[in-house]
Amino acid sequence: MIIIMSSKLFLLFENIALFSVLFFQLKPTIADSNKKTIKCIDEEREALLTFKQSLVDEHGVLSSWGRQDDKIDCCKWRGVRCSNTTGHIKVLNLRTSDKENAQRKVLKGTISPALLELHDIRHLDLSNNHFSASPVPKFLGSLSKLRYLNLSCGTPSEFPRKLRDLSGLEYLNLENSSLFSVGSLEWLSRLYSLRHLDLSYINLTKSSDWFQVVAKLHSLKTLVLRSCALPPINPSFIWHFNLSTSIENLDLSDNNLPSSSVYPWLFNLSRNILYLDLGSNSLRGSIPEAFQHMVSLKSLDLSDSELEGGIPKFFGNMCSLQKLDLPQNKLSGQFSQVIQHLSGGCVVNSLERLYLSYNDFTGPVPHLGGFSSLEALMLGVNRLNGTIDKSLSQLSKLESLSLRMNSFTGVISETFFSNMSNLQMLDLKENSLTLKLSHDWVPPFQLKWLSLASCKMGPHFPKWLQTQNQLVLLDISNVGISDSIPDWFWDLSSELSYLNLSNNHIKGKLPELSLRFDGTRSGGTSIDINSNHFEGPIPPLPSNSLFLNLSKNKFSGSVSFLCSISENTWNFLDLSSNLLSGGLPDCWLHFDSLFVLNLANNRFSGQIPDSMGFLNNIRTLNLHNNRLAGELPSSLRNCSQLRVLDLGKNAFFGEIPTWIGESLQNLIVLSLKSNNFHGNIAYQLCHLGFIQILDLSLNIISGNIPKCFNNFSAMTYERCSNPTIGFAKSFLVLPGIGYYYKYLVNLLLTWKGSENEYKSTLGLVRCLDLSSNKLDGAIPEEIMDLVGLIALNLSRNNLTGPITPKIGELTSLDFLDLSRNLFSGSIPSSLSQLSGLGVLDFSYNNLSGKIPLGTQLQSFNASVYAGNLELCGLPLANMCPDEESTPSPGTDDDSDTLEDEDDQFLTLEFYVSSILGFFVGFWGVCGTLMLNRSWRHGYFNFLTGMKDWVYVTAAVNIAKLQRKFKN
Repeated sequence: MIIIMSSKLFLLFENIALFSVLFFQLKPTIADSNKKTIKCIDEEREALLTFKQSLVDEHGVLSSWGRQDDKIDCCKWRGVRCSNTTGHIKVLNLRTSDKENAQRKVLKGTISPALLELHDIRHLDLSNNHFSASPVPKFLGSLSKLRYLNLSCGTPSEFPRKLRDLSGLEYLNLENSSLFSVGSLEWLSRLYSLRHLDLSYINLTKSSDWFQVVAKLHSLKTLVLRSCALPPINPSFIWHFNLSTSIENLDLSDNNLPSSSVYPWLFNLSRNILYLDLGSNSLRGSIPEAFQHMVSLKSLDLSDSELEGGIPKFFGNMCSLQKLDLPQNKLSGQFSQVIQHLSGGCVVNSLERLYLSYNDFTGPVPHLGGFSSLEALMLGVNRLNGTIDKSLSQLSKLESLSLRMNSFTGVISETFFSNMSNLQMLDLKENSLTLKLSHDWVPPFQLKWLSLASCKMGPHFPKWLQTQNQLVLLDISNVGISDSIPDWFWDLSSELSYLNLSNNHIKGKLPELSLRFDGTRSGGTSIDINSNHFEGPIPPLPSNSLFLNLSKNKFSGSVSFLCSISENTWNFLDLSSNLLSGGLPDCWLHFDSLFVLNLANNRFSGQIPDSMGFLNNIRTLNLHNNRLAGELPSSLRNCSQLRVLDLGKNAFFGEIPTWIGESLQNLIVLSLKSNNFHGNIAYQLCHLGFIQILDLSLNIISGNIPKCFNNFSAMTYERCSNPTIGFAKSFLVLPGIGYYYKYLVNLLLTWKGSENEYKSTLGLVRCLDLSSNKLDGAIPEEIMDLVGLIALNLSRNNLTGPITPKIGELTSLDFLDLSRNLFSGSIPSSLSQLSGLGVLDFSYNNLSGKIPLGTQLQSFNASVYAGNLELCGLPLANMCPDEESTPSPGTDDDSDTLEDEDDQFLTLEFYVSSILGFFVGFWGVCGTLMLNRSWRHGYFNFLTGMKDWVYVTAAVNIAKLQRKFKN
């Protein structure tokens, strides 16, 4: 009985204990009936708030986190998910969206170890933020229940070895834009459960074991090693480690891997692989046949390599293939054959995306109606021609069509687009196409990307654009519009990020652009309206722009409105070639992101403000042709990134600052022409090793030319690979589709007597112009080391001495002007070797002697040698003494006189009688020979005999002469 009672008591106490445990476990979620039920556990809420204190949240991303009554339940906070049964936090996802990231609405700071209190956390995602000041926390290795870890948030540090303890981890993303370097990846091999691994943008140059390590991860389904500088794979490892067992998604793009590293294991890849990205590697030769064995392949990317030849036939039999990306290669052949290969099999039914841009395909576009699933067709930048096949209009699922920069011709009418209701991207840029669309046409589509640059669609502004209210990119530059922009255009689309109306004849005034482009767009806006007829004052501009080009219009007034913009994202600002006036604003401290500032060819006056020295990232500063004066502010020495500095055609004075050579050593172009600079050329200027164009002309500079000019290293190269000088910016326009904008520097150079604008070939110019100053002394021989010089202008100075014979070493010269100096001595004969000279001027010096013989020097007009009284020889009329003492054979003064007298008898009767005599004589003989066969045979036999007699006689006499000379 006692035993039974004891058992019952034991069960009672056990139940009480169990109830107590359950009571205390559920205590955080139980409250009085008058109170709100709270699900969150206190300790975990406090841990999250401590974590929040370590962050910098400038935009209120975590505004829902707090201790206030309406925020007390942490399970309802942004990014937090709790267990429905225990209340423990299971998920912390603070990933910011791409749009928030573009608008800089991200979290910063450090990752606090307070997260260790989240004992039950399974999913941690802090991606797309900027924890740049924090290493990958070591404590994360203690969160043993983690299954998902995403730290792609720009963390420049080593991997903590303790991550190897997360043996249950299935998803690991450490993608990093900081490119920090790591060594061995052996610690990864202990993460046996990994199904997804992404180490993109981490420098794995020193990780020679990467292939062996990932080959041991037998559960791996996705491997992403994009842009990791992977070391090549040792072919012997391929036989010992099978990387192909389970992988379905493989991305090794942008690693510069050679074909010898990639192709061998293509044969071993799983037949079940679905997505394969090998773009931006060094793949050469033709496309290997190994791909035809990947029968499940849905997406193949071989872009941006050096593949040659055509598209193999086997692609036509890949029945699952949906995306084939082969742009930016060297593929060639008739495009009709490409379509023939693809349409011959089952891929014609599955293919959704075909990217072949930036190759060398030729011919017209054939019938494509069979590709019923096609959603994107990108054929831009090839050599395709002819009219656009009507079968394209049958592709009813088409969303993206790019035929840009080919040679298509013909007319496109609205019937072409009648079935394209899904079209979102249309790029026909730079073709000879004419769009004939009726005034009241309503398109069946809503475009997000429209580029019709250099097509013909004017002269009226296209009214059908009014229906396109989802546009993100619009480029209708150089389309022949000569009209005013209607008011509705500026309210066209709230998402418009890129607008290009340049090179038309559009007139009118701009509205307040800061209101129309309100800063909500991801990535900022770009506006290019250059080369039109806009007028009036420049309205307030949007602060979120990346690129603003309002040049070559008729804008007037001041630019003081710039000082009302306290924060901006501007990279390029071009207001050149307008009618702007007043002083330059003194508020450039707020424009530290500017790469290019071009205010040339206006009417600005006053001095350069000191605040321009705060343009720390400026690459191009162009103030050419204004009315600016004063000395150059020393604050400009802080603009150490400058590549182009053009201050020409102003009224600056003082000596050329020595800090230009000391602090601006990245300069490629320096133009101080047409100012009032005086004093000597400081030797510090010789530190400009990258200088390609140095123009100090039309100043009051005196003294000698420094001997150290041979330090201009960029002028010592005869060839340049890049014909332009420009700065580029790329930004995301649509998901997965970016736009690459390149700003080309343009410069006015005096060339061959006139001032011309150089833009597309500016990078090829190597010019040294010191003309119209007061320089004296001799030309330093060190200048002759600048063998890449295209133009050398030292004219209108007081230079003396002989012209060095080494001048012939400047083999690239096209322009040489040494006129109006005090040079003496003879013209060096080495100049006759400069076969490329197009302009030469030695006039008005003290040169003497004979002009060296050579077709080049004699081909110039006599005026290039004028003013040198002691020069003689062709092309001058002044003959040299040795030429006068040796008259031409058979001629003398008397004979010249007789010839002149004989010329008086060459009257009209003489010419008429000569013509009649020739006519009668020629046809009298030739006509008879043509009509009489026997006479003709006799005549030609006679000529043949005469030819043989002359040949034999000449041969005998030559032999006699040879014997005579031998004796």
